[in-house]
This record gives sequence, structure tokens and C-alpha cells, in this order.
Amino acid sequence: MFGTLKTLFVGANARAEEQLRDHFSIELIDQKIREAEAGLKAAKYALANLIQRERSEQRQVDTLVAKINDVMARASEALQQERRDLAQEAAQAVAAMENELTLRKATVDRLETRILQLKQSVETAHRRLIDLKQGAIAARAAQKEQQIQKRLGRHVAQETAFEEAEALISNVLNRDDPFEQSQILKDIDAGLDQSNVADKLAMAGFGPATKSTAEDVLARLNAKA
Repeated sequence: MFGTLKTLFVGANARAEEQLRDHFSIELIDQKIREAEAGLKAAKYALANLIQRERSEQRQVDTLVAKINDVMARASEALQQERRDLAQEAAQAVAAMENELTLRKATVDRLETRILQLKQSVETAHRRLIDLKQGAIAARAAQKEQQIQKRLGRHVAQETAFEEAEALISNVLNRDDPFEQSQILKDIDAGLDQSNVADKLAMAGFGPATKSTAEDVLARLNAKA
């Protein structure tokens, strides 16, 4: 049971983390881009330092080569003048400078190799950073599109409410007129009521009138006058 609860807890944490990452995906992308830019900047500084060291070492190499050539030329003149003591001293100095030259050339070679590698890394990182920024632009556009689609989805969902309201209004407007209905009922009841048959016959001139009319009243008044 404990293992099951642990699994559920881990799964819930994973889902929560995934939802959090989805919600703040653009912010996370921007942060990673800033980190990548900082790393690229540091790599550029490191490359600049290496290039500076390589140039310094190369200047030392050039200086040593010039000194060796100069001392060798002077030692040759000393030998020609039979100054073997000075030539011997010059030879020792040249040997020391040549040993130093060998070390410095090796250092220059290592620096050149390292510079080439770091240049390739910087160029690769620069291209990847450009891709990241373009991807971030695409991600922002996609997020905006998704937000618009969500809003449209909410509007579409509200269409149901509009349709229901319109249907209710239509039902109210299309209801039968209650006054007209009551009048029709009265007419139906009157048609079913047989008590007015005598009135209909009297109005048609058959038998005495069943009701007094205005004409009857006027006739009586004229007769008295």
C-alpha cells in the first residue's frame, strides 16, 4: 500500500510539474536563452584570453628566433676571428634559447589547437542560440494563437446560451394570443348553446321579438307623441 501511495504521489508531482512548465513555458524558454547567452559570452571571453596568450607566446617565439639568429651570426664572426671562448659562450646561450623556443612553440601549438576547438564551439553555440531565439519567437506566436483559440472556444461555448435565449424568445413570441383564444372559446360556447335559437328566429322575422331594441323604443316614443 505504501508503494502504491508513493507511486501516486510521484505521479501527482510529475503532473503538477508538467502543468507548471506548460504554464510558464515562455518564461522558462527566455530564462534558458539568457543562460545560453551568458555561457556563450563566457566562452567568447575564454576564447579572447586564449588568442591573447597565443599571440603573446608567438611574439616570444619571434623574439627568440631573432635573438638566436643574431647570436649565431655573432658567434660565426667570433670563430672567424678565432675567439673560441666567445663562440663557446654564444653556443651555450643559443642552446638555452633553442630549448626555450621548443617549449614556446609547443605552447603555441597547444593554444592554436585549443583556440580552433573553442572557436568551433563558440560558432556552434552562436548558431544554436539563434535557433533558440527563433524558436522562442515561434513559441510566443503559437502561445498567442492558442490563447486566441481558447477565447474563440469560450465564445463558441457561449453560442449555446445565445441559441437557447433566442429559442426562448421565439417560443414566447410565437405563443397563441390568450385574448384571441378566449374569444374563440366564447364563439364555440355560443355555437353550442341552443338558447339563442329563438333569438335567431325572431331576428329573421319569425314570431314576436324576444328582445327589446332601440328601434322599438323609438317607435313607442313616436306613438305617444
